Amino acid sequence: MKTQDFDIAAAREQALSLVAQVLDEAARRNADAAEVSVGRSYGFSATVRMGEVETLEHENDQDFVLTVYFGKRKASVSSSDLRAASVADMVAAACAIAGEVSEDECAGLCDPDDLAAAVADLDLDRPWSLDIAAAVELATECEDSARAAPEIVNSEGASVNTVRALHCYGNSHGFSGGWSGTRHGISCLVVAGDDNGMQRDGWYSLNRYSPRLETPAQVGARAAERAVRRLGARKIASCKAPVLFVPEMARTLFACFVSAVSGPALYRKTTFLQDTLGKRVFPEWLCMDEEPLIPGGLHSAPFDLDGVGTRAHAVVRDGVLDSYVLDSYSARRLGLHTTGNAGGVRNLAVRSNAGGFDDLVAEMGSGLVVTELIGSGINPVTGDYSQGAAGFWVENGALAYPVEEITVAGNLKDMFASVARAGDDVDERASIRCGSLLLPEMTVAGK
Repeated sequence: MKTQDFDIAAAREQALSLVAQVLDEAARRNADAAEVSVGRSYGFSATVRMGEVETLEHENDQDFVLTVYFGKRKASVSSSDLRAASVADMVAAACAIAGEVSEDECAGLCDPDDLAAAVADLDLDRPWSLDIAAAVELATECEDSARAAPEIVNSEGASVNTVRALHCYGNSHGFSGGWSGTRHGISCLVVAGDDNGMQRDGWYSLNRYSPRLETPAQVGARAAERAVRRLGARKIASCKAPVLFVPEMARTLFACFVSAVSGPALYRKTTFLQDTLGKRVFPEWLCMDEEPLIPGGLHSAPFDLDGVGTRAHAVVRDGVLDSYVLDSYSARRLGLHTTGNAGGVRNLAVRSNAGGFDDLVAEMGSGLVVTELIGSGINPVTGDYSQGAAGFWVENGALAYPVEEITVAGNLKDMFASVARAGDDVDERASIRCGSLLLPEMTVAGK
């Protein structure tokens, strides 16, 4: 069965009916308030390795999550069993658990005025007319393209996947709504080798619309190119140098920023950016906007996990932190207002002030390009940052040779304040959209 054959309209009707039934049952059990989400997903993936089909996986999942409130007492339960008897048991269990927990003065549904007034159609549901046999053919084409490079000595496989998902939510304020979306991907991971050793790398393409995917041949060729260019990697001496993070790595830095200005870190006081609202965090030229309503956006959504309508807004304006990242609960804890971010940020775009990757390499003159980060050496309280890394050394404005077994270190607060350039080579595959990021100086630990 193709994902386009999954009857999404019938699934939505069933899910919204279940939402109503669960809310009614919670009210019958004297819950003061309740909220429930129901999810459905259907899809498959095919993986080919060394020219042979390695795995075929089908996905047909469903689940619901219920939260009930008795005064300021709250309890949540979840299940993948949507049979009527099981659902009734889960409602009963949630209500029983709520009677045993401590009160939380900030517990409760979102403010009714914040609920999405309408569920916008963001054109997120574009099923791919693809069956398993066709997926295998595309995965084979992708891997063949990668293995065509003479330096490729092994493969960890090429995969093609497609999924169609439905999210429905309702609460006892009377809100009920749902939306569906698709996600399609092609990926490849290969190993290059020569007399000096072997290196692994890969590439992937991801989109809601299959025609916008890179072709299998393009994905495979790029995976091979990335693996081959790492051959001959060497260690370098410890130094202080400019560091350029490619887009996939740059977004990990911005993810640290988002985590540091998010509700849980703020109300627990476990962030190096405590009390920075309205203060300069980045250079004056840097702006960061959340755009959750982009039609076809990979991370677009008409409402958040609280049912709050999403909206475009500035998170950083002219280098100044303009908005925290809050859901309804954390907003109450902080005495602030929700920003519609239950479930995280959606299409957070970092504005560029420079050209592409090659322009930034030329501008840095000499220094380090980081293409891979290893481990997790980040202290969220102090902002101290130390990560294993690999990439390329730059000399005379050009890539000179690959490097490995190094560490880049600094303090995130200082790193954010000193960002020199953000490139226009934006990677749109993740919830944070940014280009390459150039920092004027970091500590690079090598041999």
